[in-house]
Amino acid sequence: MSDVNLIEAAVRTEFGKGAARRTRRDGNVPAVLYGHHAEPQHLALNARAFAAILRENGTNAILNLMVDGKQQLAMTKSVVVHPIRRYIEHADLLIVQSGERVVTDVNVIITGDAASGTLITQETSVLSIEADALKLPETIEISVEGIEPGTQILAGTIDLPEGVTLAGDPEALIVNVIAAPSASQMDEDGEGTAADAATAESAAESE
Repeated sequence: MSDVNLIEAAVRTEFGKGAARRTRRDGNVPAVLYGHHAEPQHLALNARAFAAILRENGTNAILNLMVDGKQQLAMTKSVVVHPIRRYIEHADLLIVQSGERVVTDVNVIITGDAASGTLITQETSVLSIEADALKLPETIEISVEGIEPGTQILAGTIDLPEGVTLAGDPEALIVNVIAAPSASQMDEDGEGTAADAATAESAAESE
């Protein structure tokens, strides 16, 4: 088994919020490993090593866990990050096997410049795909180079890497390309908003 993303995982014997806080205080991330009908295992991962793997491989990182002297492949299924202090609070890990296909969400990245006078709206930031667990793309790129107004890019029309298939709705709208509003249209919209506000203020004064 490859030593790529090898990380020691200590088995946790204490549970609950207090135990999780102690785990984090010791510089570790509380994690749960599950899947393949195995009993969930409560683990502690070195916080710095785990964060480094996520930075290098993205949120769908494949880990080589060393648990009690044995290696186990796992995919990072979800990561909870503290909203203010930004440390990793908890992670869910999914047992995977070499050659196994998994379904997961990957980030969508827009590249290129659409035709002049267009406005690009990205309707979703992720795409649901199925692929070999060890060959998951970190992102899916969508080029809008030279695309004209009125173009809609649906999930089913996106070119995916070899071995990757779409797992979500092929009719889902991912990118919408519309004509950018002119300066006069924006001025008219602004005047309309101001007029609406003045009408509302007048009505309020008359009550």
